[in-house]
Amino acid sequence: MRSRKAVTEDTVITENRPDVDDATLNELPLTRRERIWGFWDYSVVNIGLAVATWAFLQGAAVAYYVGAKQAIATIAIGYGIAVFFVALAPCLPSAKYGVEQFIGLRSVFGSVGARVVMVFMSTLLAAAWSAVLAIMLGHGMVNALSHMFGWQLSDSSTALSIIAVGAVVVSWLILSRGPVSVERVCQVIAPLLILIIIAILIMVLRRDTWDHIASLAPLEPAEDSHVSFMLAIEINIAGGFAWWPNMGNLARLTRTSRSAFWPNFLGIFGASVVSAVVGVFAALTLKLEDPTEWMIPLIGSTFGVLALFVVALANITAILSQGYASMVALRGGGGRLLRGISWPVLITVILGPAVILVFFPQAVYDNYSQFLSWGALFLAPLCGVQIVDYFVLRRGRLDVRQLYADTRDSGYGYWRGVNICAFASVGLGVLVYCMLLNPITYEPASIFKYTTASVPSFIVAGLTHYVLTRAVVIPAGLGLYSPAVRTSTADV
Repeated sequence: MRSRKAVTEDTVITENRPDVDDATLNELPLTRRERIWGFWDYSVVNIGLAVATWAFLQGAAVAYYVGAKQAIATIAIGYGIAVFFVALAPCLPSAKYGVEQFIGLRSVFGSVGARVVMVFMSTLLAAAWSAVLAIMLGHGMVNALSHMFGWQLSDSSTALSIIAVGAVVVSWLILSRGPVSVERVCQVIAPLLILIIIAILIMVLRRDTWDHIASLAPLEPAEDSHVSFMLAIEINIAGGFAWWPNMGNLARLTRTSRSAFWPNFLGIFGASVVSAVVGVFAALTLKLEDPTEWMIPLIGSTFGVLALFVVALANITAILSQGYASMVALRGGGGRLLRGISWPVLITVILGPAVILVFFPQAVYDNYSQFLSWGALFLAPLCGVQIVDYFVLRRGRLDVRQLYADTRDSGYGYWRGVNICAFASVGLGVLVYCMLLNPITYEPASIFKYTTASVPSFIVAGLTHYVLTRAVVIPAGLGLYSPAVRTSTADV
């Protein structure tokens, strides 16, 4: 008898509904008996995700602006804020009703509008993250090969890009075969990454005392130390919001709301904070912002090269996870057009842009803060709108049948399938963000040092959505906001 932990979402649904085709399976809500994760199962999954290599990049980005003591505070504050919001939405709605998170968004943005959000989040963000991971892999392999064979590849962007393209192609070859699980690979890679993190921390503390590390200056701080502190907080808020596109579909597999909410703080928050703090210490001690350049100086030649190969494998695993999550979302909620596209073509749409981005490694890799900012620019207000819609306006109730009804017949049809007011609310939140922090130059406004950019964007978007819904949507009789709407989990 197989362990429940080893069963993937596709396996569980197929075994319980053998008469339904694969495309439909991704779209149907999961019943209680199809949920495979309890509290500790989901915690382990989140820890495995959080200790991925992007945590090193996060720590290096924070080290630009603040020293060790302030870094610990900014990472805890920033991640604490964002992970709390992401744990509320999309995790709790997806867990309660077992729906794919972008299908759940039909209640907010309409059946057509949710597809727009889904395509944007699933393609652009997945491609961008895949490019960052592939470039990091390229950096690591270039450093490892240069050290092993004495090749002068360290300054070669061509070699880096070729290796990065290879990583994307390998990911495409694996994913193009259809829905695959990388769970077993993650079960091996996550412990190895934890060992690498521990090794880096031990070697950093052996190399320098805590007092010396705490006294080290940031790599490139702003002139105003208060601004630097808030920029570091903003980076971490953005890093926390970056989990939003994937967490709902993971929480969908949990058995209870408690199992969907609290493991985020044990896994995504706790493990991310520890990993990023270790990254800060390494970046400050070595004065190097590229995590792949830390391994050999800190761990030694042999183990350093092995660590670089583990990081490379971990990055491919992360690309697979990103690509698979995007494929499930597009197949499940993309309608008949996307449902009819073959897996190889679909994954080409997702990973294709990454192949272009890896030929500009400096522009992508050296602007990690701006990259996070572009994600938070949309994710912060979107999350604000979703939380207000689900918890305040709907009091935690959705009509699951209406989520799957045709646009013309659905109570979530709004105006031809689009909730204009929800999009206007997100748009206003985006504008507020841009006014407080330029996402291109990363130049903050004078008031930024008191507010950050993501938090005001989140608040303004949520409040605007509440006002517009009360003033426009509900009087128009749209969106099923009536208190009479009652849908229990028994309907799922």
